[in-house]
Amino acid sequence: MTNTAASSSTTRAASPKSAPQRALEKLGLVRSIDLALHLPMRYEDETRVVAIGTLRDGDVAQVEGVVIDCHVQIRARRQLVVRIHDGRDDLVLRFLHFYPSHQKSLAVGRRVRVRGEVRGGFLGLEMVHPSFKAVDEGISLPALPTALTPVYPTSAQLPQAYLRKAIDAALTRADLSEQLPPEVLTMPLWDLRAALDYLHHPAPSVSLAALEDRSHPAWLRLKFDELLAQQLSQLQAKLDREKQRAPRFALHRGGLHERLLAALPFALTAAQRRVGDEIAADLERATPMNRLLQGDVGSGKTVVAALAAAIAIGNGWQCALMAPTEILAEQHLRKLVGWLEPLGITVAWLTGSRKGKARQTMLAQIESGEAMLVVGTHAVIQEQVRFAKLGLAIIDEQHRFGVQQRLALRDKLVDAAAPTKLEPHLLMMSATPIPRTLAMTLFADLDISTIDELPPGRTPVVTKLFADSKRDAVIARIRDEVEQRRQVYWVCPLVEESEHVDLQNATATHQHLSEALSGHKVGLLHGRMPAAEKAAVMALFGGGQMAVLVSTTVIEVGVDVPNASLMVIEHAERFGLSQLHQLRGRVGRGSTASVCVLMYSTPLSDTAKARLKAMLDTADGFEIARRDLEIRGPGEFFGARQSGAPLLRFADLALDEPLVRQARVVAQRLLADHPRAARAHLARWLGERTEYLKA
Repeated sequence: MTNTAASSSTTRAASPKSAPQRALEKLGLVRSIDLALHLPMRYEDETRVVAIGTLRDGDVAQVEGVVIDCHVQIRARRQLVVRIHDGRDDLVLRFLHFYPSHQKSLAVGRRVRVRGEVRGGFLGLEMVHPSFKAVDEGISLPALPTALTPVYPTSAQLPQAYLRKAIDAALTRADLSEQLPPEVLTMPLWDLRAALDYLHHPAPSVSLAALEDRSHPAWLRLKFDELLAQQLSQLQAKLDREKQRAPRFALHRGGLHERLLAALPFALTAAQRRVGDEIAADLERATPMNRLLQGDVGSGKTVVAALAAAIAIGNGWQCALMAPTEILAEQHLRKLVGWLEPLGITVAWLTGSRKGKARQTMLAQIESGEAMLVVGTHAVIQEQVRFAKLGLAIIDEQHRFGVQQRLALRDKLVDAAAPTKLEPHLLMMSATPIPRTLAMTLFADLDISTIDELPPGRTPVVTKLFADSKRDAVIARIRDEVEQRRQVYWVCPLVEESEHVDLQNATATHQHLSEALSGHKVGLLHGRMPAAEKAAVMALFGGGQMAVLVSTTVIEVGVDVPNASLMVIEHAERFGLSQLHQLRGRVGRGSTASVCVLMYSTPLSDTAKARLKAMLDTADGFEIARRDLEIRGPGEFFGARQSGAPLLRFADLALDEPLVRQARVVAQRLLADHPRAARAHLARWLGERTEYLKA
């Protein structure tokens, strides 16, 4: 009997999941609350039936009638054509794809209720592929629903009918009790259960506009709760970090920081001095710094990072700087070596392409502590990299690193010899300024320093739009520039031809420009090239021996060639707004007037038009970031930042800033006075994803 029971138990445990169950899990709909929070994307009004005679072309409506004709029509392909009559008028139903069961269900004499879009046809008004319910003659159709019918986001393996039943069942099971103490709320809100019941099954009299623009009070409750969970997660992460310990770095008279300042060949701007002081104050504290340094393209973030590194190194601790690409990391390396090696600091260079004996030498220098500064790509966080005493990490373009990569780096930054575990100081940098509402939400756990001033000598960049039919005129302008010994970037979105996307590609453009600009050296740079070849190309362009560099977006950040005065971006309509702004920032770095040419193909989508207009309207990185947030939304603006954090599914940061502010106040009160309620709210909205708060 025992064996039989065990066998039965094993059989039950091993029973395969159905396709809809697997689809639910793929959509993240695992818990009852997940299903309850899976809200409709639109609604269908099946609560009323209208007369066929009142229908107009373009209406979406529901009618009832008796089938008076049903036959298969042979045209270019077989079609099922059905005619129904409601006692006064007729309507044709047309099915281009059908099964024998359709003919049986829609046999002459059956009473049918159909819903669909009305359009004019050869035989009068018709509906193509309407939804329908049919019953035998003399039998009544089901009673009309009393609420609008929800239509949910779903997948091919998850039929609407299955999903509706699953959600209705989940609404009865889910714990939707009120978790928020009334005294912490700053505004009147609907009860959560009432809000969810209403949004899943709204009354027919509801304003569809209020549902669609999410201004209905039921929507406000969902948006507030979501923003509150997001605020709680960020503020809790900040509180947790403040309980951790970090090494204290003091500023010493005559120390490395002062010596570096004295050796720099330029004076810092007031903004650089201000953010440098903010970082130095953080490094003096015994709690880990968790600061984001943001500044527009060319604002001078690298020298601020170098001064922070000098403080750590001057106190006997190692520093690591990690960048997302080898080209960007190498640009940092070149500057940091030039500034720090004359002061006696050994700088290690570590990337995935660095192999063999050279790599082993670098690893030994890092482990022994001989290399006080390590510059590299994600190779810095590989398992075989061991630091002697690493106390400061600097991550450039931090939004390009995923949550897991940031967690891996954080785990490395611990002094194993210390009697108590010391957490790292962490400085993250971004040349994509963060709009205010994002700073209050997705980055609420960070302290933010902003360089809002460009160094002297930067010339404004003029932005121009050209259709790709004007390519010859653009090439003529390039010829003028290179003959005056200036340099040019030409950026393409693809490396080689694609059968699926008709875009001008980098290799073909390189060949064409080489022929058109004979006598001038034209280089090619893309991510598939070996590291040594990329370095050789960049050395030639940076040294002025190469007139034109045809590239993919690998030159988006970090490349600094003051003599480059013209940037051409091929198929600019395919790039994101912040990416276009970054690319434009590669020129205008010297005293020569510079131009950025955005070449586009027609027709342009509304989104592409909005991006190109923003590039023409402003060169202010913060205004660019604000418009980018409006166009793309927070889910894409900093995708890597959100790869583990809760996505804002309901709130709109461009419209809901007042709700963000109220949620922030309530989150602070909950954490201070009602920690149990705060934990319950986080569990409801985040589930098992709270481990990502560390990142």
